[in-house]
Amino acid sequence: MRLHVILLAALAAGCTTTTKTSTGDAQQPATHEPIAIEAQWENYNPGTVDFEITTPEAAGADIYQRIIPDPEKYITENARRVIQTLYFSPDDSIPQIDTIKYVVRDFDGISYKSGGGNKVRIDYSTDWIEKSFADNDTAKLDYETRGVIYHELTHAYQLEPQGCGHYDGKSPFWAFIEGTADGVRVACGCFEQDFDSKDRPRGGNWMDGYRKTGYFLYWLQLNKDKDFIKKFNRSALEVVPWSFDGAMKHILGDSEENSIENLWNEYQTAVGDLAEAE
Repeated sequence: MRLHVILLAALAAGCTTTTKTSTGDAQQPATHEPIAIEAQWENYNPGTVDFEITTPEAAGADIYQRIIPDPEKYITENARRVIQTLYFSPDDSIPQIDTIKYVVRDFDGISYKSGGGNKVRIDYSTDWIEKSFADNDTAKLDYETRGVIYHELTHAYQLEPQGCGHYDGKSPFWAFIEGTADGVRVACGCFEQDFDSKDRPRGGNWMDGYRKTGYFLYWLQLNKDKDFIKKFNRSALEVVPWSFDGAMKHILGDSEENSIENLWNEYQTAVGDLAEAE
């Protein structure tokens, strides 16, 4: 059974496929309208949304209901945005999700996804909702809530690479899973797309996962291949055993300039994190 749990607690060890969401507090851009849903995805069924608020007495629950009056529609439309970022067409090998159980409740953290197979569950913290609405900023709350949904639902619909480890906080498998989730969030506009933004962490390595890998994937999409994130996701099926180096050369061409080391250094130089060689 496929199992993903996204927590703000410490990383799970061993061979579990436990995942952790990237932190919130995204820098909200001047405009934050959600990306358009392409025609071919407008009627795509991402799964039936089963929405529930289990702690209605929490302040965050009341805020959520006032800001998002139709959560089923809201979650369904944002699921379509995730899927169109990951796939070329409805005919692709998209994991079939029958039910998305979405629970708003009081707990420590931000959000987590659990479940497997064709049923997934996402829990969203009323405490985080309340914090995100601290300035009574409706747009900010919508922006943050969509960003969290993008990350969580990527874990539901993304493909999983084979032969490259487990979800252990350090393997290529882990970096692929969490890097893709934040890459989708950036591409969908719920992390600031300006590479000078405070949303983008500086330095690091492509194996760091989350935003460090996610912004790298987004940069590759802007500068190397406009469909890069789709092809990167699909490489999980086409590159076995999977590796970052193998995926890059599979997508961009089998040459040394497309090695993961060269591409990462090119990216770091381009965004100003690495000084160009004299």
